[in-house]
Amino acid sequence: MGNEPALDAVTAVGGVITDQHPLDFHALGLAGCIDRLTMPLRQQGTAVRWDTPHWGIEIPADRASLLYQSAREALSNAFKYSDASQLTVQLAAVGHGIRLVVSDDGTGFDSRIVNSGRHHGYGLRLMSVAVHEAGGTIDISSSPGRGTTVTVTLPLD
Repeated sequence: MGNEPALDAVTAVGGVITDQHPLDFHALGLAGCIDRLTMPLRQQGTAVRWDTPHWGIEIPADRASLLYQSAREALSNAFKYSDASQLTVQLAAVGHGIRLVVSDDGTGFDSRIVNSGRHHGYGLRLMSVAVHEAGGTIDISSSPGRGTTVTVTLPLD
């Protein structure tokens, strides 16, 4: 498969997942780019399941980039904190938009600290600001012992 990036191109440094190769939404699609980000989770034994019933929908580059960055934040947090055995990534068309859901069965946390904690949740808060500025919505659902679900919905028009 000669054009595929080396698996070591995706790394987790300080718990933050990064892809050393430039994003290529055209060649790989948004799901393919996000799937590369799941490699550190797979390497630590987390089973990753995909649900992508959005085939054929054109996602503008700015929306794809924001969804990719949101997925990277959610996956980095799952990698660092969740100790999940299973993780599901979903991309789906909804109304006039696209929805990304990253859900794990890990340790979870008190999701109220995202908005109130001084020393926690910076990445999630920055993601929330960017999503809202793009006209989208974000929902972070988590509680101790019950895993975490991050849902980002962006308009496509």
